[in-house]
Amino acid sequence: MAKMHSRSRGKSGSTKPSKKAKKSWVRYNNKEIEALVVKLAKSLNDSSKIGLALRDNYGIPSVKVVTNKGIGKILEENKIAPELPEDLKALIKKEITLIKHLESNKKDLSAKRGLILTESKIKRLSKYYKNAGRLPSDWVYDRNKIKLLLS
Repeated sequence: MAKMHSRSRGKSGSTKPSKKAKKSWVRYNNKEIEALVVKLAKSLNDSSKIGLALRDNYGIPSVKVVTNKGIGKILEENKIAPELPEDLKALIKKEITLIKHLESNKKDLSAKRGLILTESKIKRLSKYYKNAGRLPSDWVYDRNKIKLLLS
């Protein structure tokens, strides 16, 4: 599949294990893994960081294979899910850094184009999350308000 704003194709993401079965070395059961996710959610904010910590420190390659629920679903059930989805939050942080860069480098046209592309990705993703019910339907993206929200 081609990338969104270029003609090139590329590989993205890591390769998942081919078999979707619980590995023999995983010694945790469903409830223990859910408790670990909740415990890690209090210290680590993002679900991707929680997944990395579970993989690296506890030897759990995939939470979904063992518990039949993703990390985001576990956080929602325990009412500790973040108000903004992680990918949307990352795009907003990227846009804020681009805005700060453009304040000091006004003639950087490639950064200006990057800002336009990032803002269009944010709007497209927020539309998806509104339709999916993860964001309120009256949520509106505004640069000035978002800076205060993420600060």
